[in-house]
Amino acid sequence: MTPSPTDAVPAHTGPGRPIEIDGPSGTVLIRTPHSVYVLRVDRASALVRHIHWGAPLPLADAVALPTWEEHDDSFAGRWDGTEEFPVEGGARFGAPALEVRFADGSNHLEAEVEEVALAADDHLVIRLRDRARPLSWQLHYRVRPDTDVLERWTEVTHTGAADDGDIRLLRCSSANWPMPLAPSWRLSSVHGGWAAEGSLERAPLPVGETILGSRRGHTGHHANPWAALDCGDAGEEHGDVKVMALAASGSWRITAQRTAAGRTAVLVGEGHEGTELCLAPGDSHRTPVSLALHTAHGFGAASRAFHAYLRAHVLPRPRELRPVLYNSWEATSFEVSEDNQIALARRAAEMGAELFVLDDGWFHGREDDRSGLGDWTPHERRFPRGLRPLSDEVHRLGMAFGLWVEPEMTNADSDLYRLHPDWVLHVPDRTPTELRNQLVLDFSRPDVTEWALSWLRRTVTEADVDFLKWDFNRSFTEAGAHGGGQDARRVQVEHARGLYRVLDELRAAFPKLRIEACAGGGGRVDPGILARTDQVWTSDNTDAVDRLTIQHGFSQLYPASVMSAWVTDSPNPLTGRVVSLPFRFHSAMAGVLGLGGDLTRWTDAERAQAAELVAVYKDIRPVVQHGRQYRLLAPGEGRSTAVQYVGERGDRTVVIVLRPSTSFVHGLDQAPLRLRGLEPEAVYRDEDTGDEWSGRTLAAFGLPVPRLPAGDCASALLRLRRVDT
Repeated sequence: MTPSPTDAVPAHTGPGRPIEIDGPSGTVLIRTPHSVYVLRVDRASALVRHIHWGAPLPLADAVALPTWEEHDDSFAGRWDGTEEFPVEGGARFGAPALEVRFADGSNHLEAEVEEVALAADDHLVIRLRDRARPLSWQLHYRVRPDTDVLERWTEVTHTGAADDGDIRLLRCSSANWPMPLAPSWRLSSVHGGWAAEGSLERAPLPVGETILGSRRGHTGHHANPWAALDCGDAGEEHGDVKVMALAASGSWRITAQRTAAGRTAVLVGEGHEGTELCLAPGDSHRTPVSLALHTAHGFGAASRAFHAYLRAHVLPRPRELRPVLYNSWEATSFEVSEDNQIALARRAAEMGAELFVLDDGWFHGREDDRSGLGDWTPHERRFPRGLRPLSDEVHRLGMAFGLWVEPEMTNADSDLYRLHPDWVLHVPDRTPTELRNQLVLDFSRPDVTEWALSWLRRTVTEADVDFLKWDFNRSFTEAGAHGGGQDARRVQVEHARGLYRVLDELRAAFPKLRIEACAGGGGRVDPGILARTDQVWTSDNTDAVDRLTIQHGFSQLYPASVMSAWVTDSPNPLTGRVVSLPFRFHSAMAGVLGLGGDLTRWTDAERAQAAELVAVYKDIRPVVQHGRQYRLLAPGEGRSTAVQYVGERGDRTVVIVLRPSTSFVHGLDQAPLRLRGLEPEAVYRDEDTGDEWSGRTLAAFGLPVPRLPAGDCASALLRLRRVDT
């Protein structure tokens, strides 16, 4: 027997649980350490209404809170901005969270509540169905222990029989996140492009719909799948902030809706306009997870909460310290060989590298970027003995061996394409679009992913590979799933699911294998890919000055332990900027340090200084990679940028100060930096000078910074240790 709306809510769940339910009122309270999220199942109208998201309050007060709706006239959507999951149908005029097309062409939905239940103490499920059509959907809410991050996702099921026909999912969001009533909102997000990712922007949210997203088949360099909202008065360490994100690696869309009456909500989901998924009778679709949190302590606290969540609940091996790697790309480009790679490996080992990565150019037919992609056997001329001798020498030198791969791509000039031209994204009567002389393999096809798994297993085994740099160097075109029809544009989201299957099976087969996600730099960075990889290549731009802005934007959601950052040559190969070696190192030490220059051209003095700086990084690595991050000075706020890390136990603190340029007006002296996250009564000693200060002084007056060297691109790294008494 199907429960009626009146019977659908359990009588009561007791206090002390992360999720509490008051049966008579239908009120549900979801509790995190520092916030609550309240919704209500309206029995009379079969609506799931949003009530409150913010500061903690008891269930009894939540039950007494009123619902809100638009004034009743014939032109307004009474519930716009107030529903947990608005569907297409009825007097709703905002963007729907769920939109379908039934076999007869109709698309209106009319919901009934079937059940509100706890799948576990920390997992709420609200089951709904259409009143007359064969469709049901479940809203999932989960809260993890010791985190303020909420998880939401949706499952949709075709409940009909064969004669009901297929149902097309036109839009199926992971979550809708309603906001409190406020006179205004400010939207924070990042934007940019290739080699210019992560530029942080904060701007007033206008009335109407503001859409962030990607139509590219991957998350993109131009944006990232998260958004933050505040009332315009929050700062780095103060004010209410709400952050919403999506754990998905394909096309995506975040829609912030604000009505003239002040109602605001944020829809988060995969796909974009035109993306359709087909549900046959009995089929179900589960969306990616949307993540969100509320904090009363500003953007910095929001970032630290997300960093902690990703480390605790997303990253495969968060406790591992990421190694200092050397990558050969900027030294040899495509002109790799066993001899020149061994020469680079020996110099990298002398400088303290722990991982050597052979980049592009190692495989059959790969003379430049016009040929060879897809033919994953060692290049006969460059590696006549295969890759194993190089791998063995790298291991003998005490380093792990890494390899660059790009499994999702092929060149038209390749044996693979000549054998399987149907495997690429294409429309039969249209000319394929090549970008970077590449075509995209369709990873939504099981035969393509099985092929990829086969050669990856063989290569990892034969070459004794410890680490893969997994690249992805172009966006989708002709993503019409080979002509459209019933599968039109499914690849925009299903390709990423195929990628996940390959990564999951590969890691299961090789538990010691580590993987870096790369997409021409930061073109595919999101919590979904991070659940299957160990770090990401942040940007193809290794200019140490440009990286300050890129890394600042990256840190808004993602921790330093996944942010790969290289020290490369000066002048920089991309920008031509001349930057001192210490500045290049200090910029890269803010994340996962790597080396990427042509070490055969570095002087003895440069290599010796680099070895000293690598040793310093290894000393501070646990603090940077596992500690709490505080952004003291953002790029563009002054003449310097500064970032602070506090170790997990609070016993060590690292501060990195970087001044890209000088001016007569500002002079050379850096004002004291007011540190954060320290114990006021504790004493902290500078590990290099021996100077001591109390935590209270370091927070109130600030840490005196030694005078930086004259000229542009000057920097300093300071290490403090708590003096235990």
